[in-house]
Amino acid sequence: MVESFDSHRSRYASLGVVESLPSALIDSIWLIIDLDLKGVIPLTNMLYFDLIDNGGKVTVHFSQEISDVQMAIDLPFPYSDAYPSQIFAVDDGHKETILLPAEMLE
Repeated sequence: MVESFDSHRSRYASLGVVESLPSALIDSIWLIIDLDLKGVIPLTNMLYFDLIDNGGKVTVHFSQEISDVQMAIDLPFPYSDAYPSQIFAVDDGHKETILLPAEMLE
């Protein structure tokens, strides 16, 4: 069985994500997957990340379907109201992509 979110697969961020988040925050999502989630809990092929204002800094809240495990990670980046409230990370077995909820329908 192939595990979801193998860091050796090609990784992308959608145009909507690139236009709405700084690259350091996008990179941090991949690091959270690789360092805090992968190997700690079983991951499905779609992960949910809520971006929360925590006193002017970004907190990333992780969750996924069919699991009660949730995690919040505080990051040192300034929060902006222009940031999307939620992003998804999707692994289709060949590539991994971070995208906005609206882009899931495209």
